[in-house]
Amino acid sequence: MSQHVATRRVARRASWTGRALLAPAVIAIVIIAIYPLAYIIAASFSESSLGRPFSEWVGFDNFAAMLGDGITLPSLGRSLLFAIPSALIALVAGLAVALSLDAAVKGGRIIRVLLLLPLMTPPVMAGVIWKLMLAPTGGLLNNIGQSFAPGSEPFLFLGSSPAAMISVIVVDAWQWTPFCVLLVFAALQTLPTEVYEASQVDGAGVWQTFWRITFPLVMPSLITVLLLKLVVSFKVFDLVFIMTSGGPGFDTTVSSFEIYRTGLQTFDVGSAAAQTIAFLVLVTIVILPLNAVRQRLHKEG
Repeated sequence: MSQHVATRRVARRASWTGRALLAPAVIAIVIIAIYPLAYIIAASFSESSLGRPFSEWVGFDNFAAMLGDGITLPSLGRSLLFAIPSALIALVAGLAVALSLDAAVKGGRIIRVLLLLPLMTPPVMAGVIWKLMLAPTGGLLNNIGQSFAPGSEPFLFLGSSPAAMISVIVVDAWQWTPFCVLLVFAALQTLPTEVYEASQVDGAGVWQTFWRITFPLVMPSLITVLLLKLVVSFKVFDLVFIMTSGGPGFDTTVSSFEIYRTGLQTFDVGSAAAQTIAFLVLVTIVILPLNAVRQRLHKEG
């Protein structure tokens, strides 16, 4: 009997020890994730400002106003228009560079350091540098154009549509391509060499080896990289803020910038919270199917 009681005490202590060790992680999740989400949801159903949060409960009025303001829904579309091309360009460029790096330099340490330079550049600095390069007067690209066509009108990279959105997409893809290169290169290093040796024996060419061996084997990693890059692209704010300030007009006003404008320029925190909820729904709709594909590929792999 005494042995049974001692065993129960040991089990109880082990249970409480496990809970105590888990408590810091649970507290961190509550503070970092659950509390902000609950606050945003509550604010979206209220009339709130920076100085007077939750001054009045308004139900779904903020969501109704958001649907009819003619700005929020288009900004969600622009977020898609920005995030998907930017992520795909960075992924394709990253795959191409990683394949070249894998074929040319197996170690690749020096080249990997050089590839990290755009990624190590703060987004604000990247935006400033590219804004100067794309400037209509004195900008590098327009100067090059003037050298080939003297007297021609400068091109408004950041002042015309759709050039402004394309410019921001290209800059974002340029900055995050090294991130994709490193992840894809790491995935390539883990592929089994036996398969490639067998393909060489069978006389497979470069393209056959890529499409029938490399691409299927690295596909789960590519989907993972695409997921990560999509999340980063949806969050873009600094490049838009520095390069275009949402212009010309609203052509580059993506959701993150519109939420900033609503919450911190007009101080309408309730409407900004409603926009944030709509933005969260959009990102979830895009991410969940890709995540399901990634999980299925990993299981099959």
